[in-house]
Amino acid sequence: MSVPLRVGVLGASSIARRRTLPALRDLPDITVVAIASRDRKKADDFAADFGCAAVQGYEQLIEREDIDAVYVSLPNALHYPWVRELLTHGKHVLAEKPLTTTPQDTAELVRLAAERRLVLRENVAFVHHGLHRRVAEMVADDRIGELRHVEASFCFPPLPPTDVRYQADLGGGALLDTGIYPVRLAQYFLGDELTVAGAALREGPEAGVDVAGSALLVATAGATAALTFGFEHSYGAKYTLWGSKARLTVDRAFTPPHTMSPLIRIDEQDHAEEIVLPAEHQFANSIASFADAVRRTQATGADSGHAAWAATTVRTAELLARISEAAVRVSGRTQS
Repeated sequence: MSVPLRVGVLGASSIARRRTLPALRDLPDITVVAIASRDRKKADDFAADFGCAAVQGYEQLIEREDIDAVYVSLPNALHYPWVRELLTHGKHVLAEKPLTTTPQDTAELVRLAAERRLVLRENVAFVHHGLHRRVAEMVADDRIGELRHVEASFCFPPLPPTDVRYQADLGGGALLDTGIYPVRLAQYFLGDELTVAGAALREGPEAGVDVAGSALLVATAGATAALTFGFEHSYGAKYTLWGSKARLTVDRAFTPPHTMSPLIRIDEQDHAEEIVLPAEHQFANSIASFADAVRRTQATGADSGHAAWAATTVRTAELLARISEAAVRVSGRTQS
C-alpha cells in the first residue's frame, strides 16, 4: 500500500461539506489532516464531522509540514492569492473552479506550479465522469455522423440574497459559476480553439453581477455551440450533440448524484435508442486523478501529464474572458 496523501482543506464551504470532503474521506490512500476556516466554529464543526484537525486562519494550515496537498474551496476572488501562497510553500493544489477570476492570474499560477514541479488542478469534476468519455467514443465511432452543433445549459433557481455568488468583490456572477460548465463541455467536444460569435449577460437589479447569460461559439472546423447558464431559471443541466445522422442528448450532465445511472438518448429520423451507463462518483474520480498525478510527480519529478490539464485551464479562462468582453449587457430580470 502506498503512503497516504496528506490533504488539507482551505475553506469550510457548502461544496466541500456536501461533495468533496465525503469523497476525500472515503478514498483509500488519502488522509484528511486538517480544515481551515476564518470562523473557528465552522472549522470545529467540519473537523468533528470528518475526523480531522480544525485550524482557524488559512496561514496556519499553509505552514503545516504534515500536509502534501490542499483542496481550496474559497470565494472565487480569494483563489489567486491563496493558491499562490500554497504553491510558494510547496503544496500541490486542487482548487474549485474557476481557478482564478482572470486569465492573467490563471496563467501566472500555472507557470508557478510548473516552475516548482507541483500539481495544480482546477476542480471541474464533471469531465472525470465516464459518461462523457463514452459519448466522445460514440462521436468518434460515427454514431451520430459529423458533429455539427452543441447545445449545453446549466441553470438553477435564484440563490439566497447573501450568497457569495451575488457579491462582485468576491468574484461572483453566473458566467464564472455556472457558465464554466457548458464552456468546458464545448471545449471537450469541439476543442479549445473556439471563437466567440456572440454573447449576452443579464445583470441582477441588486446583485451587481451577471445572473444569467448565453454565448454562441464557433470551432475552427465550423461546428457551433450554443450555451446557456445562470441562476434565475428552473433547474437544468443537459447537452445535445447534433450530428449529420442523429442527435445525442444527456440530461443531469454536470452534477449527477453519485448513485444515478446516466442515460444517453440517441434520436434518428425514425428510431430512438437509450443507453444506461453505470453510476459514478465524479468528485471521487476528480480527486483520485489529482492524487495520482501528485504521487507520480512526487515519485519522478516529471510532468505526469499535468501540462495538458494546465493548458486547458488557461484556455478556459481566456474563453470566459472573451465571452465577458463580447457580451451585450442587459440590466434587470425578464418579466415573469
